[in-house]
Amino acid sequence: MFDKILIANRGEIACRVIKTARKMGIKTVAVYSDADRHALHVEMADEAIHIGPPQANQSYIVIDKIMDAVKQSGAQAVHPGYGFLSENPKFAEALAAAGVAFVGPPVGAIEKMGDKITSKKIAQEANVSTVPGYMGLIEDADEAVKISNEIGYPVMIKASAGGGGKGMRIAWNDDECREGFQSSKNEAASSFGDDRIFIEKFVTQPRHIEIQVLCDAHGNGIWLNERECSIQRRNQKVVEEAPSPFLDAETRKAMGDQSVALAKAVGYASAGTVEFIVDGDKNFYFLEMNTRLQVEHPVTELITGVDLVEQMIRVANGEPLSITQDDVQINGWAIENRLYAEDPYRNFLPSIGRLTRYNPPAEGKLGDGIVRNDTGVFEGGEISMYYDPMIAKLCTWAPTREGAIEVMRNALDSFEVEGIGHNLPFVAAVMDHPKFISGEMTTAFIAEEYPDGFEGVTLDDDHLRRVAAAAAAMNRVAEIRRTRVTGTVGNHERRVGTEWNVALQGISFDVTTEADRDGATVVFSDGEKLRVEGDWTPGDSLSRMNINGQPLVLKVDKITQGFRLRTRGADLKVNVRSPRQAELAALMPEKLPPDTSKLLLCPMPGLIVKVDVEEGDEVQEGQALCTVEAMKMENILRAEKKGIVSKINAAAGESLAVDDVIMEFE
Repeated sequence: MFDKILIANRGEIACRVIKTARKMGIKTVAVYSDADRHALHVEMADEAIHIGPPQANQSYIVIDKIMDAVKQSGAQAVHPGYGFLSENPKFAEALAAAGVAFVGPPVGAIEKMGDKITSKKIAQEANVSTVPGYMGLIEDADEAVKISNEIGYPVMIKASAGGGGKGMRIAWNDDECREGFQSSKNEAASSFGDDRIFIEKFVTQPRHIEIQVLCDAHGNGIWLNERECSIQRRNQKVVEEAPSPFLDAETRKAMGDQSVALAKAVGYASAGTVEFIVDGDKNFYFLEMNTRLQVEHPVTELITGVDLVEQMIRVANGEPLSITQDDVQINGWAIENRLYAEDPYRNFLPSIGRLTRYNPPAEGKLGDGIVRNDTGVFEGGEISMYYDPMIAKLCTWAPTREGAIEVMRNALDSFEVEGIGHNLPFVAAVMDHPKFISGEMTTAFIAEEYPDGFEGVTLDDDHLRRVAAAAAAMNRVAEIRRTRVTGTVGNHERRVGTEWNVALQGISFDVTTEADRDGATVVFSDGEKLRVEGDWTPGDSLSRMNINGQPLVLKVDKITQGFRLRTRGADLKVNVRSPRQAELAALMPEKLPPDTSKLLLCPMPGLIVKVDVEEGDEVQEGQALCTVEAMKMENILRAEKKGIVSKINAAAGESLAVDDVIMEFE
């Protein structure tokens, strides 16, 4: 077995590989850019080597720099993680020439299956059903438009060397095809150093289901069930689960057998994933093969008990698989939510900054379930604009799907992240969405269920009452603390009242709190009683309550006359007032936000790539105004209505912060 492995990656996946290597008794070497000098993967590894500036194309994807680090460290093998150089055959060739093992498939398999155009041709030759598309290289936007018309809109424009949603656009007409083609080429060149583009038919109402395969160099191959990855935004997976709630055993076996056959046809040896689009009748169509470890591999590990990173290392060491197809079972259900540094209230645009608080839920057993959190950050660390915005992958397991969802709900409510925008409220909302609960979702889920963007969660009356009861009980505890601090006034001892008004989400409840040693009973004006028990004390940022015996987890911030409480995706300003205070508060005028309707504000921290208009131009609704690049993604900002540009405040090449004014309109 290897003595030392270098990990040619960063963030959570580097930390993930280090954990398995450590378990196997293998020393690890991290590489890092200037931006990652104090990163978690650097701290975790046995040694670390600096490889250059923050930009990935000057550090993490420069083969010579990684090879220099391999030579310096004396590592016998390299695990590439995912992204960066993981599917670059030139990197695998360089390692082979240096006598260093690549913890991944052979160069030939990478070349044949890592390239999406070549893999589709091979799949067609192997009689695998594929989505209609154009497999050749596309020279320019005019050719892209011509091909798209021949295939028929809508089409998917994809980077040949792409992955992780980078270099992908959906086009519904010629104009969107031209714009999407150029943006995809730019993103592909920036992220992968390869700007080749291909086009395929975009299948409406699809489900995205993938098969995990594992092969060795001795001709053995198995499939480790499937993962459902249908909930996506901008073609980037957000929620994954294993197994799929849609497949039956017959379809699962057919997809698995076909995936292994395809892998064997190219001499595959390592962990890999075959991705399919599956329609409502369970017909499946080959999309691509990812010749690397997938981001969502933890859910497969949770239902099979197989450590995929360990298996990759053993295969790279020349060992035959110790697992047969008969050994692979489905034990329970697992769900993964990807925590991203992005603002769901701003159409999921990236967010950067310092993690002023980062407190994930404890890993391990939680009731009948399990919590796992794969992460690469820490409290006080920086979320950089240079890399993918993923912070962590929160995974839960339980014997049933319903159980895994419930464990996930409580884990999400317990996950504290402050200092940046993040998508915790959104994924919490998904866990409560009827379509997700029923398992009847498609890749159009976000577009269909949130057509105007995510605007937060509105809790139903029962849940609001539970939160109101908890707030009333917490307020009583806070008031007791306050009276002890302020003491007496003259000969009068301060007393905590029992009657309160709790206002939240536009609804007001008059309640009475009846306290005892073990908790409080909150009585609503209509006679309903809720028993509240918990150990929250003022200053705690997390409150774990039981309301009538049912758990309720709240993130807590103190505000004037109440609390800011966050739970199940809802962000609530909760005012707890005496009856007289509530009466007077109702007379206060509402403060209106400033008018920004004549300003184009930068929706995220990023770099202005280009400005498409000039001062004095008349613009139409939907017209492109400028392009902002952040976290390897290009974002085209468009006019929301007709107007005339009166002033432009930013030029190409400038870096802007959130809400900086890019241009003004008459």
